[in-house]
Amino acid sequence: MTLPRESISGTPKMSRHQNGEEYRNPTEVKKSQIVMPCHANHRQELSVGELLKWMDSTACLSAERHAGCPCVTASVDDIHFEHTIGVGQVVNIKAKVNRAFNTSMEVGIVVSCEDLFSDSHWRVCQAVATFVSQSTTGGKVQLHPLVPCTQAEQVEHSLAAERRRMRLVHADIVKDLLTNRAFQQVEVQEAEKAVPAERTRVESVELVLPTHANHQVNTFGGQIMAWMENVATIAASRLCNAHPTLQSIDMFHFRGPSHVGDRLVLKAIVNNAFKNSMEVGVCAEAYQGEGPLRHINSAFMTFEIRDREGKPCTLPRIRPEPLEGRRRYQEAIARNKIRLDRKYIISCKQTEVPLSVPWDLSNQVYLSYNNVSALKMLAARNNWLLNSEKNKVSLYTLEQKQVLSFKVETEVDIPAERAFMLLSDFSKRVEWDSNYKRCELILRVDDDDFLYRVVTPSIGQDGASNSPSADQGGKVQDFILLASRRPPCDSGDPYVIALRSVTLPTHPPTEGYNRGEVLCAGFSILEVSKNISKISYFNQASPEVLPYISTDIAGLSSSFYGIFCACNTFLQENRDDHASTPQSQPPSSTLKSAQL
Repeated sequence: MTLPRESISGTPKMSRHQNGEEYRNPTEVKKSQIVMPCHANHRQELSVGELLKWMDSTACLSAERHAGCPCVTASVDDIHFEHTIGVGQVVNIKAKVNRAFNTSMEVGIVVSCEDLFSDSHWRVCQAVATFVSQSTTGGKVQLHPLVPCTQAEQVEHSLAAERRRMRLVHADIVKDLLTNRAFQQVEVQEAEKAVPAERTRVESVELVLPTHANHQVNTFGGQIMAWMENVATIAASRLCNAHPTLQSIDMFHFRGPSHVGDRLVLKAIVNNAFKNSMEVGVCAEAYQGEGPLRHINSAFMTFEIRDREGKPCTLPRIRPEPLEGRRRYQEAIARNKIRLDRKYIISCKQTEVPLSVPWDLSNQVYLSYNNVSALKMLAARNNWLLNSEKNKVSLYTLEQKQVLSFKVETEVDIPAERAFMLLSDFSKRVEWDSNYKRCELILRVDDDDFLYRVVTPSIGQDGASNSPSADQGGKVQDFILLASRRPPCDSGDPYVIALRSVTLPTHPPTEGYNRGEVLCAGFSILEVSKNISKISYFNQASPEVLPYISTDIAGLSSSFYGIFCACNTFLQENRDDHASTPQSQPPSSTLKSAQL
């Protein structure tokens, strides 16, 4: 399949040093491989198992380049395969370390395909893997921090901390959703032509040889993934008597190491079949001699069957086995919801995500990630234009793809942590922001995320705020906002308070109020010194927000200056008041019915 030549998103343009030399990330590793028939499946397309091995080895070399010691694969985030790769085409893999933590590091991987005859390029997939450094004796090695040099590296460096946070709670998300009665009470839909799940069961044993391992005789994570993909493909084929296409692999973690001499037992079975896709569960266990089985890894892969035109086919239903089979059947439905949430909220570009995303506990972590990452990406832009300045309070604007964003920035005589605590308590914002008439805490989700209803005044034709009254033409506005706050992950990172609109079934639009929406807004608070903070407020202006700032941007007023002065006064008056902690009330239970 030949695609038009296009730029590959996710691959940043090369920057240049001040001396004119082309900059290249010191951890970057590239691999190019022409696809030969021995790498391909029956359709003359590159086997995904082979691709996974190449991706893992390239990422491992990047991790080892930064660590200066051997590294092993700890986990891999979701992978969505956008295109297949044919025999004769070239696979280009680029990997680089996004961020180094104490003993682990996040490595970003971008896979693209090149057609040598048409000179066209397209992206196949991108992935994020976590590697752990190891000494020659098997212990962990303390890593030195990675310093980002370009805007793209700074964005990835900042987002890596948020991805790590989401990665650590992924298992809890699945566990919490599976305890939901809605999924526990799902009945198996019987069908006359349902395929017994037992028919799709596959078991295979592989002997780990030196060619499958690294220089520390640990089995390559990519090799294990390739073997798992093989048995999963067989299981998916047995459901439909057809050749399946791997669509995605869910986030997974390696539970333990495998070594040369291990016998790796791989098991796969179709857990559930949906209309056009199926989930296959795969398990890898290892043993040596008469020793016990060791759990190495479990993964869930999504397959589909495509017709000659490349369109997904309708799949037959699955008839699960009793007890364990029914459990897997129900869990697959829950995972499918999580899968859709992650793809819908996280994988989409910010401008492609509808403003009114429904909130519930199952997608809370992903909405929170999207909320914080969108603000960090907006703050990292380096093409802000200074619009006006008054007494060191600066107003910047940024126009990109017909979306106008603004930034208000100043330095304040207050410790950054204290400013963060005060500004993240939105119930007190009415004390200094004239655009906030009322702010109600709907739900404290956890220590870092809160749901608010904010009421703002109507805006007159001259851009002035009006108090709500029946004789005025415009309605007052209200917003349902998710507020997500994050302390710094490392020294040099800012404190972040992010805002975005969500919808709640318990708080629909009401008569007398115009329901407004916020795409991306919030504060970035950077510690300049022990008692000085640089406070930046960002807003990606939606039609409901733009009137509040339009006269400032046009130079007809400086209301932004008055609001920031009031903010500064509020911070100074409460600088030493530690009597109350923001959002100190316990989590509310009023939204239990809002879980969708």
